Amino acid sequence: MSRRQRPCLFAGIGTVAAVMLFAGCKGVPAKSERQSRADLKALTQVYRPGERKATLPTLDTNATLGAFLTYAMLNQPRVEAAYYDYAAAVERITVERSLPDPRLTLELDIQDVVTTVMPGLMTDLPWVKKLRIRADAASAESQAKYFAFETAVLQTAFEVKRPYYQLYFLNERLRVNRETLSLLGQLAQLARTQVEAGKATLQDVLRAEIEQDRLKTEIVNLDDSRNPMLAQFKAALGMKADQPTPPIPEQFNSTPLDLTSEQLFADALARNPRLKAMAAEVRLAETGIRLARTSKLPDFNLGFEADAKASPVMARPTLGVTLPVWRDKIAAELASAQALKGAAQARLSAEQIQLAVELADKSFSYREATRNLQLLTHSLLPKARQALEVARSGYSSGKVDFINLLDAERSLFDFQLAEVEARTRRELVLAEVSLLIVGVPPPGAPLLTRPSQSPPAAQPASGKQ
Repeated sequence: MSRRQRPCLFAGIGTVAAVMLFAGCKGVPAKSERQSRADLKALTQVYRPGERKATLPTLDTNATLGAFLTYAMLNQPRVEAAYYDYAAAVERITVERSLPDPRLTLELDIQDVVTTVMPGLMTDLPWVKKLRIRADAASAESQAKYFAFETAVLQTAFEVKRPYYQLYFLNERLRVNRETLSLLGQLAQLARTQVEAGKATLQDVLRAEIEQDRLKTEIVNLDDSRNPMLAQFKAALGMKADQPTPPIPEQFNSTPLDLTSEQLFADALARNPRLKAMAAEVRLAETGIRLARTSKLPDFNLGFEADAKASPVMARPTLGVTLPVWRDKIAAELASAQALKGAAQARLSAEQIQLAVELADKSFSYREATRNLQLLTHSLLPKARQALEVARSGYSSGKVDFINLLDAERSLFDFQLAEVEARTRRELVLAEVSLLIVGVPPPGAPLLTRPSQSPPAAQPASGKQ
């Protein structure tokens, strides 16, 4: 090997070694990145252990409502999509805090022959604070994505409870209708007896039969309405169309929640995942202001080239610095970031106000349904049953006509249906407030007990509930 070839070989080996060195580099994780990755790891162990879907509960006739909720939260595709959105957001933290990739360069001077061969390596070096702030911004964004995942979990639980309660109370309505149909059969037989005794006309029998025919059709319609409810229940569980329809839990479970508690609104402010996501967006905007303030700081680029054909080898280091001279652009970036923070804070305040409105509305609905239920249970239904017995006795003795007897039967029927409707409404309100407003997760929910980077507590909206 000639002496002129050796520098070329050494320069080439040095360049390749430098590239290999950079290819094996790892950056230094920011504090927010370590915390976010710890959160993601903890969630993955619960929701996707071993990068596989968690074992789903068996859904049979003995399964509880809790088993169905767990099945849905682990199986629902919308929850899965929100999980992967969150995981992707955590991975972006590493991207944002990492240095740009170095560049391998090659410069040649060519006349009749190659006179200069200058391999080199170049890299950009942002101001060190910028990378840390970008990592913090990406971390805040990942927190917003986590609370979107939490919202999806709670929404899924509610979507399971809603058809569950509707199906349960559909069975109650069918029971009331069938009992009333049996009662109408008894009244029709009583009318026939009165006709045979010459105390009534055939018109009474026909009226009873008309009511029977109407009620039979309503029973068929109610029974048919079970199919779309079952489809909603199946979809809430995340089941595909070709999977068999699961059984409905036999044991009824109410939502345990005290809507009369004065602490409820404070709990909603502290736990509602929509508020937490918006608080994370405020943090993101605040980080954006910090990043905008670094626009006036220069960035650097470093490089090194070596003339492999020179003897001795000639080295050429280079240093570049950006000049942030456009003050109007820097001012605009800062103003834009401050405006984004103002918008995020306004959205958070608006959501707090809306949360207070929703809680007040649902609390009223709960109290109204409870009062109606107490009125029906303790007053109207007992009196309606007594009125029916009086009307039946009066009709048998010829003191009451059949129309009044039917009116008494219809009143009892209407009150029974009203009781079922009040119970259904109250349970749906309890489920909605517990899951979607207060944000109380059901047992077995695949959620973090307390994210390590929870956003600051939201400020209460002015005004009372």
